[in-house]
Amino acid sequence: MKGRELVAWNLRRLRVERGVSQERLAADAGIDRAYLGGLERQVENPTVDLLDRVAGVLNVPLGDLFVAPAPGEAPPRPLPGGRRR
Repeated sequence: MKGRELVAWNLRRLRVERGVSQERLAADAGIDRAYLGGLERQVENPTVDLLDRVAGVLNVPLGDLFVAPAPGEAPPRPLPGGRRR
């Protein structure tokens, strides 16, 4: 798995585990929601500084964005759509 793919995988995994929407994470990290979506789709190439900010918002060490998934591990599923009540 290449670096951008690892970041995308772990970013979504960590975000979904914490129940944080892309909109909330982007706002808290000071980036555009569409850019965050691009990170998760592997179409954006983030800087280390940006990844450090995102990791800080998720309250994880930067290295957690580069953890290889276990063999056969299913990709992280997105959060359900729609507004929360």
